[in-house]
Amino acid sequence: MKFVEDQIHKVRPLFEKGGKFEKLYYLFEAGESFHLVTDKRTDRGAHVRDNIDLKRMMITVVLAMVPCILFGIYNTGFQHYTALLNDGQIDALPGMVDMIVYGAIMVVPVILTVYITGGIVEGIFAIIRKHEINEGFLVTGILIAMVVPASIPLWQVSLATIFGVFIGKECFGGTGMNILNPALTARAFLFFNFPSQISGDKVWVSFDKAQEVVATATPMGVAASGEALPEAYSTMNMFLGLIPGSIGETSVIACLIGAIILLIAGVASWRTMIGMLVGGFLFAWLISLGNNTNPNDLAALGAVKHLCMGGFAFGLVFMATDPVSSANTNVGKWIYGFGAGAMSMLFRIVNPAYPEGVMLAILLMNVFAPLIDHYVVKASIKRRLNRARV
Repeated sequence: MKFVEDQIHKVRPLFEKGGKFEKLYYLFEAGESFHLVTDKRTDRGAHVRDNIDLKRMMITVVLAMVPCILFGIYNTGFQHYTALLNDGQIDALPGMVDMIVYGAIMVVPVILTVYITGGIVEGIFAIIRKHEINEGFLVTGILIAMVVPASIPLWQVSLATIFGVFIGKECFGGTGMNILNPALTARAFLFFNFPSQISGDKVWVSFDKAQEVVATATPMGVAASGEALPEAYSTMNMFLGLIPGSIGETSVIACLIGAIILLIAGVASWRTMIGMLVGGFLFAWLISLGNNTNPNDLAALGAVKHLCMGGFAFGLVFMATDPVSSANTNVGKWIYGFGAGAMSMLFRIVNPAYPEGVMLAILLMNVFAPLIDHYVVKASIKRRLNRARV
């Protein structure tokens, strides 16, 4: 690390005012702050300093997603070879290493595409606006990669990333100013512009580029079509994550590990998480009470299976808890989380056009979050005034 520090200090004059690369200072600053602890200090007065700043918070979120990333890589390989086995192209599943290697070949390019494309957009805005590159894209970038299937064309990932960063964040002023979650904005772009690559019953494909014959439907696709879920899509398999789906969304247990890390670090709100869990469970259960005729209907699957299916767990842990686009008051977090969970089940079960409703539910609650906070604060002021009059 001392070598890296020396090299950074050596080239720093080139990027400072009057230097040869002065206009690229903010790109240099991004690299410097990524490798070294800030040297900014207060020079007067008493100031409270916290150990966790924006950079540490973002890195904590990325670390919390590591279980989802690693499992997503393994599961991509597992689904690929399982599909080949079911298709009769191989006689037995290979070892774990082969699955991880295949998964890495499919997933790593998606992650690199997101970071390269998004990094360019962030860099351009930083140079134009003359501000530092924020670490927020560390999280946004990996979130975008985790909510798309491994089989998605990279040029679509690139377009979605540009849209998500530009419309979802930079248009509102950058990190900390966005109304919508940028990663979900990118996924919504894919959902509405390239539906055949990101929705439907056989989109989440474990395919071989040379053969392109192996396609696998997700549990959500099977359930939405009215067919009975096969044994491979049991509740336990969905809890573990051994099912087809978006790269980082399939494993509930990996999401739970991430949730524990975020809660211990104090980065995510437990009120939002529990509120969404209760809202999702309650509405899935209530809707199921009115359906006793068709056992294969989405409404009849049961609340527990719905919570383990699709992107509900990932959305609950990593999307709904976005501190910028979610509600900020304590009461507001309960309302916001409950609404996101309830809307997820309503979109998923009641509206057959959107079998995976978590994305739209959280984006909708993003829009209502400021309104929720407004009325919570207004109600609090009213209570205090009434108490003062007494």
